[in-house]
Amino acid sequence: MEVAANCSLRVKRPLLDPRFEGYKLSLEPLPCYQLELDAAVAEVKLQDDQYTLEHMHAFGMYNYLHCDSWYQDSVYYIDNLGRVMNLTVMLDTALGKPREVFRLPTDLTACDNRLCASIHFTSSTWVTLSDGTGRLYLIGTGERGNSASEKWEIMFNEELGNPFIIIHSISLLNTEEHSVTILLLRIEKEELDMKGSGFYVSLEWVTISKKNKDNKKYEIIKRDILRGKSVPHYAAIEPDGKGLMIVSYKSFTFVHGGQNLEENKNENMSEKIKEPLYYWQQTEDDLTVTIRLPEGSSKEDIQVQFLPDHIDIVLKGQRFLEGNLYSSVDQESSTWIIKENNSLEIFLIKKNEGLTWPELVVGDKQGEFIRDSAQCAAIAERLMHLTSEELNPNPDKEKPPCNAQELEECDIFFEESSSLCRFDVSTLKTTHVVNLGSNQYLFSVIVDPKEMPCFCLRHDVDALLWQPHSSKQDDMWEHIATFNALGYVQASKRDKKFFACAPNYSYAALCECLRRVFIYRQPTPMSTVLYNRKEGRQVGQVAKQQVASLETNDPILGFQATNERLFVLTTKNLFLIKVNTEN
Repeated sequence: MEVAANCSLRVKRPLLDPRFEGYKLSLEPLPCYQLELDAAVAEVKLQDDQYTLEHMHAFGMYNYLHCDSWYQDSVYYIDNLGRVMNLTVMLDTALGKPREVFRLPTDLTACDNRLCASIHFTSSTWVTLSDGTGRLYLIGTGERGNSASEKWEIMFNEELGNPFIIIHSISLLNTEEHSVTILLLRIEKEELDMKGSGFYVSLEWVTISKKNKDNKKYEIIKRDILRGKSVPHYAAIEPDGKGLMIVSYKSFTFVHGGQNLEENKNENMSEKIKEPLYYWQQTEDDLTVTIRLPEGSSKEDIQVQFLPDHIDIVLKGQRFLEGNLYSSVDQESSTWIIKENNSLEIFLIKKNEGLTWPELVVGDKQGEFIRDSAQCAAIAERLMHLTSEELNPNPDKEKPPCNAQELEECDIFFEESSSLCRFDVSTLKTTHVVNLGSNQYLFSVIVDPKEMPCFCLRHDVDALLWQPHSSKQDDMWEHIATFNALGYVQASKRDKKFFACAPNYSYAALCECLRRVFIYRQPTPMSTVLYNRKEGRQVGQVAKQQVASLETNDPILGFQATNERLFVLTTKNLFLIKVNTEN
């Protein structure tokens, strides 16, 4: 049985700055330009039956402004008339009006249960588009940066069931065929769920293809569905189309084709009722594993192989348990015996005495850990000084109990920790898992459009940017940049709506629901001499914070960052904030 590898994110220490002193508020004015829109943005409000937190995450906080990462400073939005509007900036002082590049064939207002229209820039010449009613469009655009060759043409369009939004897409071109793989998100009603919200999240992986030798049209050749209970923070297809990465609070699993919900439920119930494969317990020095043997088993039917970090158990020619142990054992001293009650007992001697193992075999959930009552009593006694029936009854005591009221809001993490999972498209199984723990997800950004989007996580007080590399199996996620103290700073912004950063990491920015935009620049050398009064040393670099206030009372609907500019979309206006004067 293949088990997903438990991985971890490796932080590059040279990219951290332990002496970072914080952001200095700069009052330098930021050039801000305002464009009035011909027609309002096609905003879709949540309906009465879209009342869960997942609906709010997916659709209520939707970013209506889309950045074309293949072409610099080019943004798109869809208006109430069903037009895809584009603004490409060459010179800030000579801004033109947003231009229409495509018009949806259907009337958006005619569908009552529609979602927000969504668009994704698959490649430099291909775009995927959803009108929010359940119809998917594949559009060939020509070279979008070249007005002579740019022409948006529908190459494929089909009704795919319930309304959805497009999360990600990639284009794969070889000598035999051209295919486009798209990831769609839906929130669907689950009638069988009596205890939860009554909804589940569906991610559909759709592949559209056309053979080069035939003159046939594009057609769907594959559809796979993943199901989960929370909207993913991040979901992206690998550039070669062989895998998918998801960051979410609750895990996703592939639903096999042709399997109905009732069968799925029965399978889940039988898995829950299933007896553990083995039982194990531990002391400070050793571990004992107990396995119930099939009737008529003899010593010749059993093969147990010990290695310092690995165990392999074979019963009657069938592999029973195999995998990496949580920690090292003394293979020479480890033994096994058959007990009179027809059970196999395996004794493993720990190399690291006193180390408590949270699991026997890494990633294996088939066993059950049995706690010894004497151990539980000893643990409770050791923790006694941390508990009290009163809130901090004696603060002067040598070991005062923890007072939760002393924690700041930004120090309190979610009860459920999120995870980063990598799925293989051929086996439809999880291959890699990273438990993110308290590393809160912040935002994603496309640094290189030919690579997967990067994601930013909070690590302690900092915000760290990670670039996935699907081709590197041993080091799949690379730490490429750090925004000092940004994890701590953003936690204080209660009204924040969107978060972004420049593709060259020169600044990060967040906006509130109304009007205000906060910009946090990377440290830059000082033009004048500045000293730290406390330490008496010269300060070489300073990180600036700037605040821009938009002249509008309309809510912010979209937010995108490029190396030089911030684009902010409201219901009736598009604002440009010039952040950097040069690349």
